[in-house]
Amino acid sequence: MKENILLRYHIDPSKIPEHIAIIMDGNGRWADKRGLPRILGHYAGIESVRAIVRAAAKIGIKFLTLYTFSTENWTRPRNEVKALMGMLEELLKTELETLHKNNVRIKTIGRIDELPQRVRKALANSIKVTSENSGLVLILALNYGGRQEIVDAVKKIIKNNRKRKICVETFRQYLYDSKLPYPDLIIRTSGELRLSNFLIWEAAYSELWITKTLWPDFRKRHLLKAIAQYQKRKRKFGGIDG
Repeated sequence: MKENILLRYHIDPSKIPEHIAIIMDGNGRWADKRGLPRILGHYAGIESVRAIVRAAAKIGIKFLTLYTFSTENWTRPRNEVKALMGMLEELLKTELETLHKNNVRIKTIGRIDELPQRVRKALANSIKVTSENSGLVLILALNYGGRQEIVDAVKKIIKNNRKRKICVETFRQYLYDSKLPYPDLIIRTSGELRLSNFLIWEAAYSELWITKTLWPDFRKRHLLKAIAQYQKRKRKFGGIDG
């Protein structure tokens, strides 16, 4: 069945991107278009998360990073931020059993120590419970900002590595998770043409795919379409055509 689905979208099963990262944008606009409170847009986006995690695991993606809460999101209305933190805590608890049964491993990147204690506790438990799983690695970018990650890396270098020469690979060791492969494909929903402070260092040679589809409407068919487009591109990493 997996092969039939991939072939329907003209996808080569041997060339599935190893790491896909997604900027999940458009929850608020989805709600506004329907005359609903913004928070209901975030709740609607949860089903998209479920659908994409399931699809990614089934088609063989090894790493999936979701831009879940940015460092800039704290500037949103207090009630919205409080609701988002509550949703996050609830999801980490309610989805844990399903993720664990499906062999998904949970990891995180960002300034986690600044999150509310209850969220940190639920996150730590999710990471611990799934730590031995060998399937899809689901990375939640929480209180994450690309510039902040670079600043935090520089602080570590200054503190721990003053005399060592710094190169690209040395610098990588000081990122939030140096063992994660760089994303092959970054998807952004809602049609905005920017990275919004997401994986600035890691995205240097990532392929970008933008869709006008709002995140609550994003499903497996959109993911497969993005992968199909990705496979049509020739990645040169700054080199020349062969």
